[in-house]
Amino acid sequence: MNYSILLDVVGLEEKHLNSGLLPNVAKIAENGEVAKLEPTFPAVTSTVQASILSGKYPREHGIISNGLYDRSTYNVSFWEQSSSLVQTRRVWDTVKQKNNNKKTAVLFWQNTMYANSDIVVTPRPIHLDDKMVMWCYSKPVGYYEKLKEKLDEFNLASYWGPFASHKSSEWIANAAEYTLESEKPNFLFVYIPHADYSAQRFGKGAVQVRDDLKKADEIVGRLVQKATDLGIREETQFIIVSEYAFNDVSGAVPLNLVLRDAGLLSIRTIQEKEYLDFEYSKAFAMVDHQVAHIYIKNGYERETRKALENTDGVARILDSSGKKELAIDHDRSGEIIAISARDRWFSYYWWHDEGKAPDFARKVDIHRKPGYDPVELFIDQKTKSIPLDARLVKGSHGRPSDLQTDEGLGIYASSKRHGIISESGSARCVDIMKCLVDS
Repeated sequence: MNYSILLDVVGLEEKHLNSGLLPNVAKIAENGEVAKLEPTFPAVTSTVQASILSGKYPREHGIISNGLYDRSTYNVSFWEQSSSLVQTRRVWDTVKQKNNNKKTAVLFWQNTMYANSDIVVTPRPIHLDDKMVMWCYSKPVGYYEKLKEKLDEFNLASYWGPFASHKSSEWIANAAEYTLESEKPNFLFVYIPHADYSAQRFGKGAVQVRDDLKKADEIVGRLVQKATDLGIREETQFIIVSEYAFNDVSGAVPLNLVLRDAGLLSIRTIQEKEYLDFEYSKAFAMVDHQVAHIYIKNGYERETRKALENTDGVARILDSSGKKELAIDHDRSGEIIAISARDRWFSYYWWHDEGKAPDFARKVDIHRKPGYDPVELFIDQKTKSIPLDARLVKGSHGRPSDLQTDEGLGIYASSKRHGIISESGSARCVDIMKCLVDS
């Protein structure tokens, strides 16, 4: 095959193929293969995408969640985009080594800024004192400006926040079509995110999710048609993956508040607002959906573990052996890792009085919160701000996948047979790399 197009369509499951929701995905798999896809742990975007593109587990590539904690600077950062944070080679590096004439393009995947791909487009808004410039980093320089001229500006509000919608995926799909036509990359990687939003807002079985899955399938059909129109369909393999499946949830566990009440987490009050004190906290939680990395100072491991074990909604705690078992025994990981019950998720909240919550708590502020905040998908119409009601969230993910119950399993569908499906009828996300470099 001269061309490979890999589409990461969030929220798809194998069972959707039999529901009639995904005729275009089903057609791709007709003469190829389809299976449940086992994500790496934790089953969150940045981690699984790094595993798909590198063929490695988090213990090797180092992307242990959507966030990272720097112990030397006492700083938590979420959604950092630098490619160098991934500590292993990825598919474009391998492709370039085998044949430097092969062209690669990656649109909106995580940790791709400055990547060794010929074409890169990823959101990179510029924050000024009085406004935010909705800009995307691109490679080559000026490529986003070409897309902007053709497609109009990418609206970041459609990509995340209370106004996030299928419009983000439509813009990305348009950019993919333009890239196929103008650049003819041999490898094209496209992220289609919008079903993620409805699943978190309404729960995985909601009619809004079904509608969004149909829209996602239409985008798949459009890109297949584009390859046909360009005369390269017979030379192109299509691979569809979904990073994870969702769990319905009915409430959140505020792990940092739990640690605070146990005397382990410290706060500083600044202008009557309470901020997490990383320096003096004996333990704190960097939360991400249904998983939390717990960073603990020496001597407080037993006390921290006891506080978490006695907390309703905490299903499992991974120590060093548990981390090794799930291939997340990397230096960046917390001293222990907490996993929520299937119907719960972890919030980053640490306050008893909402009036003392930092100002950023009521804003779409993905970089200053020391944890992933799905409540940013909602808005309080009275205050025009993000509410502080974790009960609003109806869907989450991140727990270890389970072949017995099908929990967490996404989908793998390919127009070409690669033989990566096991006897149990599943494929591992770390094996997708083989489908690309061996094609």
